[in-house]
Amino acid sequence: MSRVPAVHPSRSSGAVTAEFAVTLPAVLLLLALLLSAAAAGVTQVRLEEGARAGARALARGEDRAAVQDIVARLSGNSASAVVSADGGWLTVTVTDRVGGPLGASIPWTLTARATTRSELAG
Repeated sequence: MSRVPAVHPSRSSGAVTAEFAVTLPAVLLLLALLLSAAAAGVTQVRLEEGARAGARALARGEDRAAVQDIVARLSGNSASAVVSADGGWLTVTVTDRVGGPLGASIPWTLTARATTRSELAG
C-alpha cells in the first residue's frame, strides 16, 4: 500500500499570495472604472436637471444671473451654464467634468442642453 504524501501548508500559501497579488490590481482597476461610470451617470442626470430648470426659469422671464444660480444649485458649483436665444427659442447648455476616482486623470466633460419657447408675450 502506498501512502500519499502530506501537503505542507507553507508550500501552498505562497501560491495563494502570488495569485492574490496578480489579481488585486485588476480588481481595483475594475472597481475604479465602475465607480467612474456611476459618477458619470450621476453627473449627467444633475446636468440635465439643471439645464431643464434653467430653461424653464428663462422662459418665465428670469434674468441670466437667476438662471446661473438655479443651474449652480441643481448641477453643482463646478458646472458652467451658457444661455442663448434664437428668435423665440431659449437654450441653456450646462457642462461639467466627471468626478470620481478617475475623473481627475481622464478629461471627461459632459454636456446637457435644454431648449424651450419663451412664455413672455411679444
